[in-house]
Amino acid sequence: MKKDVDLHVTVADIQNEAPADATVKKSQMNRRRFVELASTAAVAFTIVPRHVLGGKNYVAPSDKITLAYIGVGTQGIRELLPLLAVPEIQVISVCDPSEKAIGYKDWGKDYLRGEIRKTIKKPDWDCGGDGLIPGGRENGKSIVDTYYANVRPDQKFKGCTAYADVRELLEKEKDLDAVKIMTPDHLHGILSMAAIKRGKHVLVHKPLSNRLMEGKKVIEMARNSKAITHLIPWDSNGSMETVMAWINAGAIGTLTEVHNWTNRPVWPQYPDLPSDKPPVPDGFNWDLWLGPEADRPYSPNYTNMVFRGWYDFGGGSMADMGHYSLWTVFNALKLTSPISVEPHRSHVCSFHDPVPYRINNDFSFPMASTVRFKYPANGNRPPVDLCWYDGGMRPPIPVELSNDNKELPEEGMMFVGDKGKILAGFNVQDPQIISGTKMDNPAKANADSRTQVQQTSEALPLFVNACKTGKQYAGNFTEAEYITEAINLYAVALRTNKLLKYDAANIKITNVADANKYLSREYRTGWDPSTI
Repeated sequence: MKKDVDLHVTVADIQNEAPADATVKKSQMNRRRFVELASTAAVAFTIVPRHVLGGKNYVAPSDKITLAYIGVGTQGIRELLPLLAVPEIQVISVCDPSEKAIGYKDWGKDYLRGEIRKTIKKPDWDCGGDGLIPGGRENGKSIVDTYYANVRPDQKFKGCTAYADVRELLEKEKDLDAVKIMTPDHLHGILSMAAIKRGKHVLVHKPLSNRLMEGKKVIEMARNSKAITHLIPWDSNGSMETVMAWINAGAIGTLTEVHNWTNRPVWPQYPDLPSDKPPVPDGFNWDLWLGPEADRPYSPNYTNMVFRGWYDFGGGSMADMGHYSLWTVFNALKLTSPISVEPHRSHVCSFHDPVPYRINNDFSFPMASTVRFKYPANGNRPPVDLCWYDGGMRPPIPVELSNDNKELPEEGMMFVGDKGKILAGFNVQDPQIISGTKMDNPAKANADSRTQVQQTSEALPLFVNACKTGKQYAGNFTEAEYITEAINLYAVALRTNKLLKYDAANIKITNVADANKYLSREYRTGWDPSTI
């Protein structure tokens, strides 16, 4: 990107040095005299930084990263608000298949509306639509335009464009540098590839893809591209420094197991496919929302807050939360590909006339599950099991806690060795040795080098700097290969409800042939990654 620099030049000295004899032609100026005059002028140059000319926090338009915001539902808007405050980023376009704020759901009725009003400095802003929860591209465009008008009125801005179809956006927005993808999970991979193919930098929320083969393709494309990529949950990962210091010092003996549990899902999950056929909401393009997935009748039980519970559209609780807790664990323990994945899941029963039966559910994630991944030894690290729990499931209460009449927290992490245990918060925060060799916390003397940040003024400048320098930074797609693999194998194991043995070299499940169909997706016409 070109730099915008203002130079104030004092030319009086040059003028004063001009020959007194008007008959002397300029062409007769010899080289020595020219150098002397040029040197005099150079001393008179005054470089005035653009931020001085434009005021505090001013960033020249040519120094800004132009960004398209893809997906402006409730979470998309929630993360759009702090992004707008980053002066080095200019949001020039929004995209969503939903035009109006109709049918959206959120964690509170007025929370998001209040945050929007405060951020854009417009206390009477309203979402329109059904008047309940903000969302959709009309709201997205309104928020962007109003923010720049009210908060940065001194900066020229021609207005934010709005699209229903990402493919049209990428075709028409010629001056675009980057995209942020905040869509349902099934669109993350294909839209990331479409952007990378065009040389656009990419921020995307978890997961990278809800299909393993697609995730591998995204990572490979990123590896061979100069585009900057970043998987957002890295910014909320905790530090493994203290835990690894204790493990390496032998505090719990040889590490054998890692346990991580969450209270998700905290949204409805459905044991049956939708049977009713309500009308598609006004302004909602259901075909674009489906994207690469197979056609089916519209249902509100697929969209917005609940998409994550369906195998076709989401990645389940581990895709939602495991990226935040386990990515740093994968890095620290050098976990690569598992050799087996063992699922245990809840089930739902119903009646067929007077006879009860178990629903054969291969379309939605279970209400609760535990999944055990077995990882082989790597270097000096012996084999280790990684156990994931959701839906209220937790490991057995360790005797070290039950003896004191204590229980495990609702969410947490535990490292088990053959001589002790370390208990920590869900993001590895506040670790404590509950049995084994007691040791001081090294973080007291030397703060952990890995700290959590959010998608705010802390994290986003790292992305901006990477875009300007061309240097990838922590949390890029290529670093997410093994967490992406685990997230997708978790889904396949639950979907088949069978122990899976995995051949990583060939990306193949060897003992349940039918399970391999869930590693990839059949793309609808117009959505194949090779053509989009």
